[in-house]
Amino acid sequence: MKDMNQKVDSFFSKASQWQDEFMELRKIILDCQLTEEMKWGAPCYTYQNKNIAILGGFKEYCVVSFFKGILLHDPQGILDKPGENTQAARLIRFTHVDEIVEMAPILKDFINEAIEVEKSGLKVDLNAKAELKFPEEFQSKINEMPALRTAFEALTPGRQRAYILYFSAPKQAKTRASRVEKYLPRILNGKGLNDR
Repeated sequence: MKDMNQKVDSFFSKASQWQDEFMELRKIILDCQLTEEMKWGAPCYTYQNKNIAILGGFKEYCVVSFFKGILLHDPQGILDKPGENTQAARLIRFTHVDEIVEMAPILKDFINEAIEVEKSGLKVDLNAKAELKFPEEFQSKINEMPALRTAFEALTPGRQRAYILYFSAPKQAKTRASRVEKYLPRILNGKGLNDR
């Protein structure tokens, strides 16, 4: 078993609702020789500095999420897509420690396969930015402001996608236009939707 990280110990000691479940998941994951780190405020498990899995706790369940889960073989349909716009990650939800204990061999298989995916250098084929449909309100701003087009195209594909999804979400044109106006300065400054 790999070493436990003291920063993660602190996280687990504060996690009251899913503490037993997290400890069981931790034991299984570390038995697969992954390195334990704290990233994005949660326990993250890596192989040679490549993200493999991350734990998360929610009101109704806790999860182990695989960063490149879409590349894992899942004939039983165990892995879930976290959200409708998620491209790469897949997760498994748990509500009780007994579920984790019962699923330990399957979890280890997923973890070991995720390690093999990293060793092989496989990449997730993310949707190209051409597939994103710009809302009319944003498209008109891009057409009238060449600097906005340049700044938007300089953003990473993930940041571009986040903006387009956010701008497209409202049903009312007025709300879409308001969102575009509000975030123009961030785009022009090279910042993503959620960057600080």
